[in-house]
Amino acid sequence: MSKSLFIAEKPSVAREFAKALKEKMNSNDGYMESEHYIVTWCVGHLVTMSYPEKYDEKYKRWSFETLPFLPEEFKYEVIPGVKKQFNIVKGLLHRDDLVTVFVCTDSGREGEYIYRLVAMMADIDPKIRQKRVWIDSQTEEEILRGIREAKALDAYDNLSDAAFLRAKEDYLMGINFSRALSLKYAYDISGYLGSKYQAVSVGRVMTCVLGMVVRREREIRNFVKTPFFRVVAGLDHKGHRFEAEWKAAEGSRYYQSPKLYKENGFKKREDAEELIRILKEGEPVEAIVEKVEKRTEKKNPPMLFNLAELQNECSRRFKISPDRTLSIVQELYEKKLVTYPRTDARVLSTAISKEIGRNIRGLAGYPGLGGPVSEILENGNYKNIAKTKYVNDSQITDHYAIIPTGQGLNGLGRLEPISGRVYDLIARRFLSIFYPPAVYRKINLTLERNKEHLFAGFRILENEGYLKVIEPEKNDKADRESEKNKKVPAEKDRGNEEDGRENDQSADSGLLELLNKLRKGNRIPILGFRIKEGETSPPKRYTSGSMILAMENAGQLIEDEELRAQIKGSGIGTSATRAEILKKLVNIRYLSLNKKTQVITPTQMGEMVHDVVFASIRPLLNPELTASWEKGLTYVAEGQIGSEEYMRKLEDFVARHTNNVRGLQNQRALRKCFDETAVYYKKQKRTSSSARSGKGSAVES
Repeated sequence: MSKSLFIAEKPSVAREFAKALKEKMNSNDGYMESEHYIVTWCVGHLVTMSYPEKYDEKYKRWSFETLPFLPEEFKYEVIPGVKKQFNIVKGLLHRDDLVTVFVCTDSGREGEYIYRLVAMMADIDPKIRQKRVWIDSQTEEEILRGIREAKALDAYDNLSDAAFLRAKEDYLMGINFSRALSLKYAYDISGYLGSKYQAVSVGRVMTCVLGMVVRREREIRNFVKTPFFRVVAGLDHKGHRFEAEWKAAEGSRYYQSPKLYKENGFKKREDAEELIRILKEGEPVEAIVEKVEKRTEKKNPPMLFNLAELQNECSRRFKISPDRTLSIVQELYEKKLVTYPRTDARVLSTAISKEIGRNIRGLAGYPGLGGPVSEILENGNYKNIAKTKYVNDSQITDHYAIIPTGQGLNGLGRLEPISGRVYDLIARRFLSIFYPPAVYRKINLTLERNKEHLFAGFRILENEGYLKVIEPEKNDKADRESEKNKKVPAEKDRGNEEDGRENDQSADSGLLELLNKLRKGNRIPILGFRIKEGETSPPKRYTSGSMILAMENAGQLIEDEELRAQIKGSGIGTSATRAEILKKLVNIRYLSLNKKTQVITPTQMGEMVHDVVFASIRPLLNPELTASWEKGLTYVAEGQIGSEEYMRKLEDFVARHTNNVRGLQNQRALRKCFDETAVYYKKQKRTSSSARSGKGSAVES
């Protein structure tokens, strides 16, 4: 009897396929079998690229004589630790009763690569039909749909080509550049630090990320704060007090004055004091209403989660690292609770939008969401979701956004509490898109006093809309109160982040009604004036989450407008690899991660490696290079360019820069860079030591 073989990426996924096939399965070593089906798995990668010494023993010794290393044909080998499982899969692929292979590895570039390597090393008979199963969740319905609609494997040949090229790119850059830079500079770095020899580790993506963190840190380090002084008036309207801020509007005696720091502050306190004297002149001390602007502001629900946005949100809320978030959401996926996590899309597909009611109804039994689910189903808005911005097929490559399947809720109780919190976040974000916008009533006042203008803005939440479901139930009331009473900017000025923003203040309904009745020419008593001192702020350090977002949106960092448009949508790395790259940089001690705050900073060694790369292979530090390589892989996957063209450009880049490193004589200049960096770290070390001993929090250098 002929049989079909299903090859999954993990044993847990294989079990879900076995259940969905609805035949009694007998368990064997490394696979399951029924009357018509065989189900096996790969335990992740079974095959990898061989190290250079497998090509020739001479490559085992690192030397410029053997660089650049650019093999005509690449060699692969079975990973020793999983050789047993590879042999099991290989044996199944050569069974006489095998007719069809269903490829069920993860639906993406990496999953494609995992299977193609196995098929290549196992030397599968070309007569056997190979079909690709592409699914968005592990629910039974989705698995059966994927099997039913499976396409011939060769429909994914371009994706496979891109996967092989990505691996070759990382391999060639990693080996050639790491060896070249280690030969040239590793002893200089380890000798300077007085540490054990450590090779310089360089990679297409990781070195670019290192560059982003070091640049940000040096911007912060070199930032010079600029103080500024604002003038604020306190007013009383029929017993209701509020504030209005002076700005140098057109007609002001200070309009475009060099004394100003932007339009609403002075560079010197004495100029702010002089303004206050001018504003106080004459009796009574009151402001005249010049303009009352009333409007309604709507705030729409946010877009759905992709992996990067979820990692950023979990870093911000729960202070967990991106790789921890990925691990959690992967587990939720394997428990059938959410859809495929390694996605860059933040929208739904048209196809899933037609069946979205099933996902919504499945959440009815989830604690705290029964009410919102009933409300959504009752008003029926979900039926028209395809007409909204939350459904867009053109913004989806492999998979749509991460959403709850509505299944598997019974298993939530067996997961760690943090997993439940992440699921709650995903579920609430999903349900929020079926709610109307939050609606705010806003009133902006323009007041005149002695030919100068004061401005005040007020906002009150009139209709919660999606806000009632977006936050966890226990925090709903507090969060909504926060929305109602939020005052912007905060009392402590945050410099250039706040400049130019509308000065929205909290307003109870009584004050808002009184303000609503104001007319041009009305007079409001001024209680007094004060100076609000602030200072400009340096850029914020990356957190693990904001770093993931920065990697995803690396194209936005490119100054060249044409190039930025060309690689729009391409980032550094992929949703599947970004967290692991960040983790590697921490593990090799190029970056430091504060586990409590998730803030990322470079280490001294990381900065030294950055300076070495900057002085030798500078393009590796540029987001535009890394993003453009990623865009090229996308073009290969889409069939717009061929593998040969991509490979020629790659080999030229690697050879040119490797040969360039050989001839560099820049150690003396680098030593100066190392010295400048060391001054900062010595000061930091003394500061930390002093703080621990209780002698103070700062030591002068």
